[in-house]
Amino acid sequence: MILSIKNVSKNYGATKALDGLSLEIESGGVFGLVGPNGAGKSTLMKIIATLEKPSAGACFLDGESVEKNPNAMRRALGYLPQDVAVYPNLTAGEFLGYIAALKSIKAREAKTQIASLLEIFNLAQYKKRRLSDYSGGMRQRVGISAALLGDPKVIVADEPSVGLDPEERINLRGLLMDLAKTRIIILSTHIISDIESTAARLALVQKGKLLFCGAPADFSGVSGGDMEAAYLRRMGKEAAR
Repeated sequence: MILSIKNVSKNYGATKALDGLSLEIESGGVFGLVGPNGAGKSTLMKIIATLEKPSAGACFLDGESVEKNPNAMRRALGYLPQDVAVYPNLTAGEFLGYIAALKSIKAREAKTQIASLLEIFNLAQYKKRRLSDYSGGMRQRVGISAALLGDPKVIVADEPSVGLDPEERINLRGLLMDLAKTRIIILSTHIISDIESTAARLALVQKGKLLFCGAPADFSGVSGGDMEAAYLRRMGKEAAR
């Protein structure tokens, strides 16, 4: 499976969120999208998830236009937005059941998947508690579970580790790396350590433009393997232009 992003631009009035950005992302490893806040990462992910349309350029999933046939992407997609919206009066089990119904997952299969995801994210013992009583990190884990329902072949996760404690972040990394063996997984973050230990390839975006795309080792090699130092160096280089 291949996701091709070709010369994508996105304008919001006079503001250019993306500026002719091109990428090719394949299954077989986590793809990391990094850059400072406001770089255009979330805009790109919304376009991939069919929530926004590009002002120019196009995205293709296995050669098929995402804009012309958005349902093909939606059927394959698991999307975790930056701000996870949940219904506070529902329990975790009820909320995930509702999401499963929206994804047209059969009731028996949904029940099995929900039970498995609640166990994976250490939420099983809290499944009957209302989401209004959950911490931010717990709600984030529910959001990740919702994105993974239905065994999606394309997973787009915008800042998935926000609010998670170190153990939960390690658990999520391992899960995503395992899933990425047969899926396209795009993980957006400004936490460089998340990418360093997870991504097979990464892209650095700044001011809507692509500054780097390649292996983490190639990204950090010029700074002796220090990803944080390489990131700061590249940001400084861009700022100096």
